[in-house]
Amino acid sequence: MTVEEVAVAEGGEGEGGETKNAVKPAAAPPAAAAAAADQAQSNTNGKKNRIQVSNTKKPLFFYVNLAKRYIQQHNEVELSALGMAITTVVTVAEILKNNGFAIEKRVLTSTVGMKDENKGRLVQKARIEIVLGKSEKVAAVVTASTEAPEAGANVDK
Repeated sequence: MTVEEVAVAEGGEGEGGETKNAVKPAAAPPAAAAAAADQAQSNTNGKKNRIQVSNTKKPLFFYVNLAKRYIQQHNEVELSALGMAITTVVTVAEILKNNGFAIEKRVLTSTVGMKDENKGRLVQKARIEIVLGKSEKVAAVVTASTEAPEAGANVDK
């Protein structure tokens, strides 16, 4: 991957037409190019725990259960949504927090430029990203459930 490709991958057109401010370096030392390539690769690999929520495609509790599974597997989950789906993301996050499954780590809001299909013009859409981490309660429940069957098996024998 060239330095220009890394700059485009890091700061050019993002998902959904999102634009980020980035300066494309004309020439960079090889060490800087390697570090930028490593950062770009870690950004793409680090999104395995991202859930992009829609308010029309799946029911609310589909996202709640999926987020629970992601929290158990990855210790954190990133919920993201655009426009009208923001209320769904906030509701999912609040359900997980109120039930003690997750703690709120980070909330990011921004706007994304998208092309309107009907009129063909650029429209700004609101975007939210909520990062939730595994709560201590979930960690305790998982350890208790893994230890309990072993103790029960020894009592029966």
